[in-house]
Amino acid sequence: MTHLQPVRDFVVSERPIKLHQSWLDHVGDEFRQPYMQQLRTFLVNEMRAGKQILPEPKLWFNALNTTPFDRVKVVILGQDPYPTPGHAHGLSFSVPPGVRPLPKSLQNIFTELRDDLGIDHFANGCLQGWAEQGVLLLNAVLTVEARKPNSHQGKGWEPFTDAVVQALNRERQGLVFLLWGAYAQKKGRIIDPKRHHVIRSPHPSPLSAHRGFFGSRPFSRANAWLEQQGVAPIDWSA
Repeated sequence: MTHLQPVRDFVVSERPIKLHQSWLDHVGDEFRQPYMQQLRTFLVNEMRAGKQILPEPKLWFNALNTTPFDRVKVVILGQDPYPTPGHAHGLSFSVPPGVRPLPKSLQNIFTELRDDLGIDHFANGCLQGWAEQGVLLLNAVLTVEARKPNSHQGKGWEPFTDAVVQALNRERQGLVFLLWGAYAQKKGRIIDPKRHHVIRSPHPSPLSAHRGFFGSRPFSRANAWLEQQGVAPIDWSA
């Protein structure tokens, strides 16, 4: 965390938004683009109107700050933060320690993890341990209005997170991309399968998990690929 720097082109409150220097080096120019300035204005106006934005601003870039650019091994793409207050903390699919009950999609992820690797993760819905090992838990949209799912879609986050994926695709090699569901797979179309390992399956939501997410073994398959590349596997029990 010592490499976090204020994002001077993205001021939304008295407390500066910070981003890891490694990501600023690769996507910092995006903050000067008109779409990001429009997004900044939208977020400022929403907060001034008294709307509760999730997660809190200091966690908007939690995924990038926890997993620096050069440490990424695996990318799991989500859609947008949980809209339930207390659930979102800037990592896709993850919830802070102590949240009960776990969101249904996360329960299904843990069911597949248990079936795949025999790991029981149900006692802790926080995936910070994954992120610290190099699993980039990136949502396509990084904020949401409390209790209003998808409320910040189309406001500007998508081009920014596209730029994150493009930078990884272009500048890194041998990463694993876990694309769960049609939304993530559409966003992942820019990934070059000759440079990276792409694992696609249905989304872990209750509506689709039984259509092929269960039994897809993403965790063992990701680790097998990393080991083939001479990279240390992920301890998914963390």
